[in-house]
Amino acid sequence: MANQRKNGPKLPAKQLAILAAARFAEPLALTSVFPYLPEMIASFGVEQNDVAKWAGFTGAIFSVAQSCTAVAWGRASDTFGRKPIILIGLASTMACFLLWGMSTTLPMAITVRAIMGGGNGNVGIIRTMVAEMVPEKELQPKAFSIMPLVWSVGSVFGPAFGGFFARPAEQYPDIFGHIEFFKRYPFVLPNLMACCVFFVSFMTGLLFLEETLQSKRHKRDWGLLLGEKLTRTFKRRPKAHAKRRRLSFVDDEASAPLLAESTMSGSDQDAVKSKPVTLKEIFTPQTSINLLSYTFLALHAVAYDQALPVFLNYPRVAPDEGNTQLPFRFTGGFGLSSDKIGTIYTVYGIVCGIVQFLLFPTLCARFGVLNCFRAATLIFPLIYFLTPYTVLVQDTTTRYALFLALMLVKGFVVIIGFPCTTILLTNSASSLRILGTLNGFATTFSGLGRAIGPAAVGAVFSWGMRNGYAIAPWWLLAVISMLGAVPPWFIEDGEGPTRSLGEVLAEEEEEEGEEGERESLLRGAASGGSDEDEDEDIALLEAVGEESGSDSDGKGIRKRRGEGGYGTVNGAADGSSR
Repeated sequence: MANQRKNGPKLPAKQLAILAAARFAEPLALTSVFPYLPEMIASFGVEQNDVAKWAGFTGAIFSVAQSCTAVAWGRASDTFGRKPIILIGLASTMACFLLWGMSTTLPMAITVRAIMGGGNGNVGIIRTMVAEMVPEKELQPKAFSIMPLVWSVGSVFGPAFGGFFARPAEQYPDIFGHIEFFKRYPFVLPNLMACCVFFVSFMTGLLFLEETLQSKRHKRDWGLLLGEKLTRTFKRRPKAHAKRRRLSFVDDEASAPLLAESTMSGSDQDAVKSKPVTLKEIFTPQTSINLLSYTFLALHAVAYDQALPVFLNYPRVAPDEGNTQLPFRFTGGFGLSSDKIGTIYTVYGIVCGIVQFLLFPTLCARFGVLNCFRAATLIFPLIYFLTPYTVLVQDTTTRYALFLALMLVKGFVVIIGFPCTTILLTNSASSLRILGTLNGFATTFSGLGRAIGPAAVGAVFSWGMRNGYAIAPWWLLAVISMLGAVPPWFIEDGEGPTRSLGEVLAEEEEEEGEEGERESLLRGAASGGSDEDEDEDIALLEAVGEESGSDSDGKGIRKRRGEGGYGTVNGAADGSSR
């Protein structure tokens, strides 16, 4: 403890890494869809002008299903523990992704996406685990930036999988051209590869991820025991004279949580466990504003990402007097295939990962989480407003350079925006015990945003291209993002449900000192002495009793003294005489 206080709290690096491994599979699988989604929708017999609408609807149904079950998964994690719910989500998503790759009709694809969204509530639960692992506010920017960093890394490999391995029989006829399975299911190969990663993530979480829920933390975990047995041969045996260290709830690198079991009595723990979480506790003014802001961010940021591949895949249209009347009326896209779209997204993911790792913690430390979030929300409208005009640039190199520059700026502000809003939402919570449910509601509301945004933008995209207004979906996003830039100016950066480790340790030491003084007085009273000493002891005991809310100890001793002797505090006739 002394070392921790001297050197300051540290991130639980091992457990965060294991949690990141469990998280890695999802962005890998989800972003692998982007490059080939327009071609997949078109393969179902959908007309070119309607591809954007159905691509948006496919993304929306996933988010609708996720938002409908997010609170239920959050409450389940509050009851049964975070770890089992995360493992269920990984297993469900793994199975659904395999079915998604084998979809041959639009209704089948939509149904599988709905099941996939409803069976996974890991977004909010992982965020809750990070908050429980890292109660120190000064460490939160780094801790909460890890999962978006994992998303960025997954976003590097995901589009590469989707772009380079979709339609393998066509792209690589020498290798896959004679395999009938890949001819029948041209989009299954990237999903098979993603399922392998899901399996590794599932096993890593099963064997090495530790529970963070207070009531389940010390229960026997057969997965951890198996993991310990499997890794025992690779560990050095401790020396015989070495003292065993007391581990925290995560590992020896983690800081002890605010509500450690040692600081709570059994009755207090039972009361906390049995007391239900109320909506009044969850929806305070600050949490409500944070949830609104988070919903707006999810709505326009995800809608942009869903519409972008369709925009890149849409055929180029040469501007002329019939289809172009600047600055409002023009049409067309970039006319790129899935492999080129995958390359663009790969570059995008690499740059976002660098920004996440190097710049985000520094910016938050210097300017503050709230200021960074407010600045990010002001940049989104400008990006959305300029995006459609990139197709008007006739020089290919310049066109790609301008588009990639806008895309990277958008990635930068997204990297800033999502971790910041997560930190602000966490710090608006009144206690740790509501975090699971609060993050469940956050997933629900953000899921509604992720559903409304892609569906609306997809429909507007199709209408705009059909009527010659390529600006329509992007300007809609600009208006939505301008509205979303208003709530952050009413957010306050709260203290959060946790306090620094130093404050907790100081309180524990003070409580231990008071308890030691009380026990010393009780022992002195029980051992007997002169009447004057006895009177002083009784007075001191009464004072201590008043501080603790009870004077029963002093009265009990006074009563026994009147009877001619002293008993023990608990009422036993220990050495009394008449």
